[in-house]
Amino acid sequence: MIAGEIRRYLRDNSAIRVSRSMRDTAYKVLQVKERLTAERQKEPDISEIAKILNISRQEVYFALDAISEPISIYEPVFSDGGESICVMDQIGDERNTDDAWIEQIALSEALMALDDREKRILALRFYDGKTQMEVAAEVGISQAQVSRLEKNAIGQIKRSIDAH
Repeated sequence: MIAGEIRRYLRDNSAIRVSRSMRDTAYKVLQVKERLTAERQKEPDISEIAKILNISRQEVYFALDAISEPISIYEPVFSDGGESICVMDQIGDERNTDDAWIEQIALSEALMALDDREKRILALRFYDGKTQMEVAAEVGISQAQVSRLEKNAIGQIKRSIDAH
């Protein structure tokens, strides 16, 4: 009866709705974790728990993650008596920086300034990964012309980006 009450509490008192099977798995993981901690006087790792329950490490990780309480990104994680450091201060996105956005806009504008043939050549070369010979055959010009047009287009793009 006590085990049932614990399962019900875990199932019903979470800020996020998680499937019953996931919560039951989490309950089993917690039982094994507590038992192993009591036996060994140290916390077991995820691999040990997964092996005992005959489930994947990923399932153990997801089960534990599913029952953890969500926190606000503005939750303080450190305070030296003055200003606090929040979760938000600790996370970052290296790919979506202001500079990356500006570079992307500058590149888009530079590409729009190219004529259709230059755009097609660059697309075939750099998006489709074709050689200059393959591009020349597809566009109907010589490889030397493809090389010259490609070089001029790239130079034009560089100058346009540098101007921004």
